[in-house]
Amino acid sequence: MMTPKIRDTSLALLIATGVTCAMPAAAQELYAGKTVNIIVGSDVAGGYDTYARLFSRHLGDHLPGKPNTVVQNMPGAGSARAAGFIYASAPKDGMTIALLQPGAIVGPLVDKATKATYDATKFIYLASADSGTRVCISLPNSHIKAFKQAQTERVIVGAAGNGASSRDYGYLHKNTSGVKFEIVSGYKGTADILLAMERSEIDVICGLDWSSAKAQRPGLVRNKTLNVLVQMGIDKNAELDAWGVPEIMSFTQGADNRAIVDLIVAQQAFGRPFVMAPGNPDTSVKQMRAAFAAAMISAPLLADAEKIGLDITPATGERVQEIVQNMYKTPERIVELASKAIRE
Repeated sequence: MMTPKIRDTSLALLIATGVTCAMPAAAQELYAGKTVNIIVGSDVAGGYDTYARLFSRHLGDHLPGKPNTVVQNMPGAGSARAAGFIYASAPKDGMTIALLQPGAIVGPLVDKATKATYDATKFIYLASADSGTRVCISLPNSHIKAFKQAQTERVIVGAAGNGASSRDYGYLHKNTSGVKFEIVSGYKGTADILLAMERSEIDVICGLDWSSAKAQRPGLVRNKTLNVLVQMGIDKNAELDAWGVPEIMSFTQGADNRAIVDLIVAQQAFGRPFVMAPGNPDTSVKQMRAAFAAAMISAPLLADAEKIGLDITPATGERVQEIVQNMYKTPERIVELASKAIRE
């Protein structure tokens, strides 16, 4: 894998202007001898957990006082449980952050039931570590080798719980592309779904980040025996194009369906969003954003990411904040259609 490049110009500007330079003594006192808690809204051994543990090994090096970092998993409802916890219950002392699935950010927009728990527009976005492509895949033992097969053949799709990308994208494709998906939900996370696929209990998983697929099944990617059925992203993925993987829009018919897919796929612009709750000190917000910006271009983190097969395509917290605010301005009619499309 090639060493990741900085694709977000605002991140490059942040570094160039020296925001990550020496911090005042008060900042040193804030973090020295302390522990930063990273709450992960998904299960152990999945893609989000892998990213969180990567940053836990490097983030403290870029914070004044070099605090320790600890990862805590809080799976449930596609990260909505973790989002609700950090929004309402976590201490507002600058020491608790969360890595959420993008579905938890989009959830309150398309699923009104989550609004009582947290307001996604009020989170303080620190950074996104990846803005990549999502895929549907099957393993070599599956009879499903191409997405077009699912338009005529019954396909068992494994998914986690409500709000998880594996569930939302499974229904999204079923309802906008006419594929004969039968969704089996309730798995703890992608690691469990992939194991079920190895046992031939299910055929396919959708909504999986391509970076996660590469990290969790590197051998299958290396020898190109992994069946990548379709790709979904803001931009086409050059690697997947070289594999001949079709884009989801080639299977999506009708203006409304295309608008629905555009809205759901927009969340991939912040594929690995780190957040703080509103009410945290401004000083902590500035230092956390600067620390993430520095970490995501640091040689040690990039080397570590390459070793375990993770892509780093950074976006600043300010940029993610802007994207989220714009998504929540989507016309209500399209929001209502999207809400129905990602449900049974």
